[in-house]
Amino acid sequence: MVEKESVIEVLKKVYDPEIQYDIWGLGLIYDIKIDGKKVSILMTLTSPMCPYGPALMDDVRRHVSAVDGVGEVVLELTFNPPWSPEKMSEEAKIGLGISG
Repeated sequence: MVEKESVIEVLKKVYDPEIQYDIWGLGLIYDIKIDGKKVSILMTLTSPMCPYGPALMDDVRRHVSAVDGVGEVVLELTFNPPWSPEKMSEEAKIGLGISG
C-alpha cells in the first residue's frame, strides 16, 4: 500500500527551479489522493506563466512514480485558488527570508 507520507517525502525533494525551494514547502501541492497504486496530485505553480511548469510537473511525476507501490501518477494543475506566499510553510518563509 502506498503511504501518503512517502509521497510527501519525495515531493520535498522536488525543487522549483526559479525559487530554489521544494514544492511541498512552497505550498504548491494542494491535495494528494491515493487509491490503491494510483496517486492523484492536485498542484499549482507560482504563476500561470511559469516557464518551468511542464518540467516541474515531469519532475513530480518521476519522483512520485519511484515511490514503492506506485503504479500510476495523475497530476492535475489548477490555479484556483492562485498560489501566494501565504501558502508557504513557516520553514520555507524563514528559509527564503520572507517575514510573516
